[in-house]
Amino acid sequence: MNQGATHFTPGPRVRLPHVAAATLAPVISATAIAGVSALVRHSFGEKILRQAKQAVMLDIELLEGHECFIPQATMVDFLWEVERRSGEINFGLVVASEQSLSEYGLWGEYLLAAETLGGALGRAVSALRYHSRGDRMHVAVEAGIARVSFFNAMRGRPGYLHVANGTASVILSMLHAYLPPDLRPQWVELDIPRPATTALFEDVYGCPVRFDADAVTLCFDARLLACRSKERPASRLVTIEDVARGLGEADHLDSFQGVLIAQIRAQVVTGTVSIDSTARALDTSVRTLQRMLRRDCGADFRELVNGVRMQRAKELLRSSTASITRIATDFGYSSPANFARAFRKATGLAPHEFRAAC
Repeated sequence: MNQGATHFTPGPRVRLPHVAAATLAPVISATAIAGVSALVRHSFGEKILRQAKQAVMLDIELLEGHECFIPQATMVDFLWEVERRSGEINFGLVVASEQSLSEYGLWGEYLLAAETLGGALGRAVSALRYHSRGDRMHVAVEAGIARVSFFNAMRGRPGYLHVANGTASVILSMLHAYLPPDLRPQWVELDIPRPATTALFEDVYGCPVRFDADAVTLCFDARLLACRSKERPASRLVTIEDVARGLGEADHLDSFQGVLIAQIRAQVVTGTVSIDSTARALDTSVRTLQRMLRRDCGADFRELVNGVRMQRAKELLRSSTASITRIATDFGYSSPANFARAFRKATGLAPHEFRAAC
């Protein structure tokens, strides 16, 4: 059994794992697999899903939709177990047809907030380290063709076929967010052996597919990099600090205070924070949590919450154009004036003064 592996125990609650910082690379956001468990259940049944989760000793399904991290090898092994137990070698193409960058949590939101396709791809390259470790992404223009390449650290591992297809599909979904629906890549390159038939791959990607490549690569007319987002729906306020924090905090998740701060920050983002929900997330009682706070942090719960709120407020004031009223509302304050008083007490400046000084 690998050091730092998370054990899967059936049931509605999962205890927080103790993960040594040295075992965290490479890691990947669990939001990257949102919907895969439901797809396995629908395609192959509850038994195969349960067996695959037990084989990798991690309940993948309970992590979906949360900004948390698992080893990349765990996800690849999970997909391999599904293939091995179902006998469906093309399961990766089914996964690919369901993948979307919109399922990638804050990282995906940050990328899709860019005004142009080129801007989104630039964000993907520069912010990849905040989403996964060990992977590389590169965008180049050659002879009028834009080449978007992704080099995955898990290449060659059993089950990687499915990861390669999922990667290509996620990049394709980024293109779809900016390009007219009738436009497709000129071709797709996959870093997997050429299969006996390529028709299924070409049906999924809507273009010719090449195999035995050095990386997963999508190729298209470079002029399309200037295409603007087709629509900009209202979304959460997301800054690069939000994206960076995920991996930045992962190194501290083996400490009580690191886990506690991560849980509080997640609640702050939603606008509602309570010690009861925090205790439940840490699988402990409110009384025990309060005792550990005094012992390990030297602060009470309210002090920690206020500290996290003010740090988040600074980030939004510095990195976004959101109004102070919007920020106060998102934090759950009853009025902008109450937020301003709390901010001044913590920083010595009014929110508008802090923003002007940035």
